Amino acid sequence: MKRNIITIDEEKCNGCGQCIPGCPEGALQMIDGKARLISDLFCDGLGACIGECPQGAISIEEREAEPYDEYKVMDNVVKGGPNVIKAHLKHLKDHNEMEFYNQALNYLKENNIKLPAEKEEPELPPLPCGCPGTMQKDLRKEKKADPTTSNANATSQINNWPVQLALINTNAPYLKDANLLIAADCTAFAYGNFHQKFLKDKILIMFCPKLDTNLDLYVNKLAEIFKNQNINSISLVHMEVPCCSGLGVVVSKALKEAQKFIMVKDYTVSINGELI
Repeated sequence: MKRNIITIDEEKCNGCGQCIPGCPEGALQMIDGKARLISDLFCDGLGACIGECPQGAISIEEREAEPYDEYKVMDNVVKGGPNVIKAHLKHLKDHNEMEFYNQALNYLKENNIKLPAEKEEPELPPLPCGCPGTMQKDLRKEKKADPTTSNANATSQINNWPVQLALINTNAPYLKDANLLIAADCTAFAYGNFHQKFLKDKILIMFCPKLDTNLDLYVNKLAEIFKNQNINSISLVHMEVPCCSGLGVVVSKALKEAQKFIMVKDYTVSINGELI
């Protein structure tokens, strides 16, 4: 299967080993003076180790790799003791990987391993991929309805983070059984009622079919989502300019690759902000 997984530039790696503690899953080891990815099974592809590398030698790529296996990871994690278990569980929670987190808890329960006590700490923004802005969040749980909200100060309807396709984890739990809104970048700025008209109760995915250079990867990534996440429906929003029609082309190719038939609604926004 194709999924996100880390890659290490051996020429940049100086063997400092700072990335190793950042990978409680045990996917990284120091071998012959270099950090090495020892098993696809152990790498969740979330990139917590990237922010630990002072040389910028670690990055994320999408490629064919064995599926991540939480139970096999836990076989490794528990060997490191309570602190490593705690670090792994925190890593999963920080990335909102609650399905894997619950699998880890089940593993501990099944093997009669006591859950390490969690120290109460102030909530700080984690640094996956070296950037707090890429931290995965399901925002539906944080929403509160405000009946007094006026159109002039409308409540955001965004339900997930990140929203850029390049940053979205195809295994994110909020994608399961989702109604997707796949939108070209400019539409949110061109159409004034974007949140209320299109975004409410949907999971947002955005990209630019003209300026983004990795459209083939986008096709593969969307195909993986369509194939594995039981998507209910897809709404497309793009601009009237010809290059923006590439949004629908990418989605059509992804559906064909995934061999899925999913209902698609297509909306076009004019450059003066009207719905065509």
